[in-house]
Amino acid sequence: MSDSPQWFDEEAGPVVRPYALIRGRTRSSGDTFDLVATVRVIGDPPGDLGPEQQLILRAARSPISVADLAVELDLPIGVVRVLLGDMRDHGLISVSSSSAGGTRTNERILKEVINGLRAL
Repeated sequence: MSDSPQWFDEEAGPVVRPYALIRGRTRSSGDTFDLVATVRVIGDPPGDLGPEQQLILRAARSPISVADLAVELDLPIGVVRVLLGDMRDHGLISVSSSSAGGTRTNERILKEVINGLRAL
């Protein structure tokens, strides 16, 4: 038996609430990121990063979407967007939007969806 009291159990949830991680902010200083925007590590991390930022850097060694990062961190997407904005402001990551690829692919996909729905 341990000498320390049992003050945390699995049903209690996280010790730090998500809004505390971002100091109650709802937005970062930059643009809002698309769910499918791609995140990549570009800078050397300083030693004073929090555990969530360290997890983001580990997960983004290879390109990963914002939505996938939220799943990896098990955090709400709004919290992940604020964390990513802070990290981008410090030059640690780059975030590229998929909309920069052009609209032709999007039009093609939409036409395929419409044709598939018509086939039903």
